[in-house]
Parts: sequence; C-alpha cells; structure tokens
Amino acid sequence: MELTIQKAETLKPLPNDSELGFGTIFTDHMFNMDYNQEKGWHNPRIEPYQPIVMDPSTMVLHYGQSIFEGLKAFKTPSGGIQVFRPTENFKRFNRSGHRLCMPPLDEEFALKAMMELLKVDQRWVPSTPGTSLYIRPTIIAMDPYIGVRASYTYRFFIIMSPVGAYYAEGFNPVKIWVTDKYVRAVRGGMGEVKTAGNYAASIYAGEEAHRLGYTQVLWLDGVELKYIEEVGSMNIFFVIDDEIITPALSGSILSGITRDTVKLLAEKWGNPVTERRLSIDELTAAHEAGKLQEIFGSGTAAVISPVGEVMYKDKIMKVGDGSVGKWSQKFFNAITDIQYGNLEDTDGWNQPLE
Repeated sequence: MELTIQKAETLKPLPNDSELGFGTIFTDHMFNMDYNQEKGWHNPRIEPYQPIVMDPSTMVLHYGQSIFEGLKAFKTPSGGIQVFRPTENFKRFNRSGHRLCMPPLDEEFALKAMMELLKVDQRWVPSTPGTSLYIRPTIIAMDPYIGVRASYTYRFFIIMSPVGAYYAEGFNPVKIWVTDKYVRAVRGGMGEVKTAGNYAASIYAGEEAHRLGYTQVLWLDGVELKYIEEVGSMNIFFVIDDEIITPALSGSILSGITRDTVKLLAEKWGNPVTERRLSIDELTAAHEAGKLQEIFGSGTAAVISPVGEVMYKDKIMKVGDGSVGKWSQKFFNAITDIQYGNLEDTDGWNQPLE
C-alpha cells in the first residue's frame, strides 16, 4: 500500500515543556486507514488532525468494539528521536484485535506508518527530562448498524500527544485502594485485552478511590475477590522478604510491555521476578510481619510508580518508610535511561527515527 501525506496548512503553537500534563494536547497530524471486506485494509494516509465523522448508529458507540495501544517517543541527548519497544505494542494490538473479531494488521506496515507520522510531527517531541510524545494507535468498529455482531468496517487511526508526568505526584509514592466490592475482569473475559470496555469498568471504583484520597484502585480477582491482579492503569509488583513478585498472567490481567521489561531487567541483574498468585491476605500478613519491603506499579504512562500506602477494608498499610524504594528507583532509572538514550540499549529495544 502507498502511504499518502497531506500536511496541515497551519501548524499549532507548541506548548512549553513545563506546562505539559497528560493527554490534553494533540499534534498537527494523525494517521488514518480504513477496512472493508472487499478491499481489506486500504487508503493509508497521514492528514491534519481532525474529528472522525460517524453516523449516530456507528457500532463502536453502542457495542464497544474498540482496541488501542499506548507507547512513547523520546528525545535523546544528541537530538535524535526513538520509540521504546514498538514491535511489542503492535503484536499485542493484533492479539487484542483477534479477541474482538477485528481483521489483523500488517504489523510491519503499521509500525512504518507510525514512524512516518512521527517524522511529520517530530517537532512535537519534547526535550525536557521526564517528558515524551505519547502515541495512541486505535481501531474502532465503523458499521452504521444497531445489532450485536462484529463490524464489517473499521477505522485504524494514530494520534499523538506531548506529555509530562502521568500522576500529579510525579515519581513519588502514590496511595492505592483495594476494592473488595467491584471487579474489573474475570478469566475467560477480556481482562487481558487492551479494549475500551475494560477501562469503562474501572471508572466507578476509581472515582470512589479518589473520594477516599487514593490515586488508583488495586483490583482483586473477579471470582473469589482474593487474589491481587493489577492496578487501574498499571501492572503491580511486590518486594516481600527480598523476593520480587508479580501476579501471574491468568487471562484477566493485561500483559504489559513495561511489566515485561521489568522482568527482563531483573533476570539480567540476577534477581528474577516470581510470577504467581498472591492473595491480599498474604500481602497483609507480610506487612504485619515486617516483610513487605516495597510495592511499585509498571506501565507505559508512568513507567514505574512507587506505592507508599495501601488501604484494604479498614486497614492502612504503610509501605517501607514511605519513600521511593530501591527497586522502584533502580528499574525507573534503568528503563528511562534506555528510553532517553542515556544508557546503551544492548537489547535493541529502541526504534530510532531515521
């Protein structure tokens, strides 16, 4: 397929790096491509950022057939631009699409299109440490039809947004609240898929957490409300008696790219991560015994997010001395140094913009 490029006649003013939040400002251009059963994926194009026009009956609005990814581009000390582990994102994108009955993408072409979009809008990649350009590939169902079935038409689009820290706390310990009332996903459902519905399911409990003064929800399994799964926007890790533990992927937990990066680094450092079921009761017991040393989340948006406090029922568990733990700091430093080009990328994780 031939990728066409139509550039915007007027460019937006660039924001100051110091004013960047998360997900509120978008670049000058976007990528679009369409699908129907006759042509397959066709008409790939980069064009000015603009609304997507759709019929009120468009299926994504009624039945939630939507998937997305999140990845970042970083400015290096030499002024170059690179994207962290994008091939893994497009592999997961297709896995999500398969679960939602969407036609597969040519991953190599999708990556090429994303890099071309990045080339067109490269002036938007901020240079201040801690900032980046967030990239959001998305596929939505486009049939104008009221009826429950897989759509016959789709739109694949990519938008980009310059961002600062995901959490207002920055790289400081956040507080998380464990809900034993609401569930996010169950095995056999779509918990392992990066689809809009999973995030919709988390909003109500997230608002309750905020009312209680907590940043995020720590979800338990949807069957027994006993085993720890993940946080609303992150996978989760625990350091108990010097062992790094993360919940095993069970079909209801998203297979995070940053989660995988943490595992690979830990193995390289000789401290492999244990993947297993971890109950909230075991976590509570470890805290009471003084063996809970550290908790941290991992995800594209925040990279590593140390946790300073966990609330479960009426019990508040302070983690360590409330400061950033040694493993949180070590993983954060290593990952961000690789992303920003301050540390040699010996694993070939970065895709440079040519």
